[in-house]
Amino acid sequence: MAIIRTEGLTYTYSQGTPFEKTAVKNVDLEIEEGELVGIIGHTGSGKSTLIQHFNGLVKPTSGKIYVDGQDIWDEKNCRIRDIRFKVGLVFQYPEYQIFEETVYKDISFGPKNMGLDEKEIDRRVRETAALVGITDAQLQKSPFELSGGQKRRVAIAGVMAMEPKVLILDEPTAGLDPKGRDLILAQIKEYQKRTGSTILLVSHSMEDVAGFASKILVMNKSELYCYEDTPQVFKKADEITAMGLSVPQITRVFGRLRQMGVDIRTDVYTLDFAVKTLMEYMEKNGKDIEQC
Repeated sequence: MAIIRTEGLTYTYSQGTPFEKTAVKNVDLEIEEGELVGIIGHTGSGKSTLIQHFNGLVKPTSGKIYVDGQDIWDEKNCRIRDIRFKVGLVFQYPEYQIFEETVYKDISFGPKNMGLDEKEIDRRVRETAALVGITDAQLQKSPFELSGGQKRRVAIAGVMAMEPKVLILDEPTAGLDPKGRDLILAQIKEYQKRTGSTILLVSHSMEDVAGFASKILVMNKSELYCYEDTPQVFKKADEITAMGLSVPQITRVFGRLRQMGVDIRTDVYTLDFAVKTLMEYMEKNGKDIEQC
């Protein structure tokens, strides 16, 4: 079942003025429940505007958006407030949105606004905090006493604690070192495993997307270029790089091998996949690969 569906979704900034610009153009899309989706596109491609439509932060100029089968702008049958609890959006550098006196209060802010009782709020805060590596002792501290990476995990936990059906994260690893990046991505995956939520991850890092997503949505010049399984997208490596995007380094290596005459698949996008592919190839053509 499609948890998010769009029909002819179009959004134009400053419509009717000399500054008019179409940021999203005629997007038809279905995202199935439980998917892990990577969203990529060059700066200005429309990806950030697109995700802001999914929880009603932006109203389309034309077209429709359905969440869990509901037209989110059908005022008679749907409340935007309810949609925003169902579709959680974590903006880039979410640690700048922290404002409460304690970590506990910050994580509990969303659940409180949902009208939940104290027992349920406490359960959600403690379970989500543990999931992102925040201890009980840290829950009682000011969030401003924490490290940058810890603050970001607190901010993400605050959205997770609302237990949305869809969790959207805009560049959640931006500015983090490799260890912090891997930790955040592992925690997001664990959250998805426990809850079955649909996760949408916007990222400029092809390595992050390749190792995380089962499907990838590519935006190009305000339009949906493709939305396919991850291996199928990285088969289009030449097309993706022509858009000004990168591909994982390992994908470039296998593309180069192909150019050198090695008859090897090029839809390789993770290190584990690369090792498996090379081992299979060497079993059949060991001499050829050694010569290359």
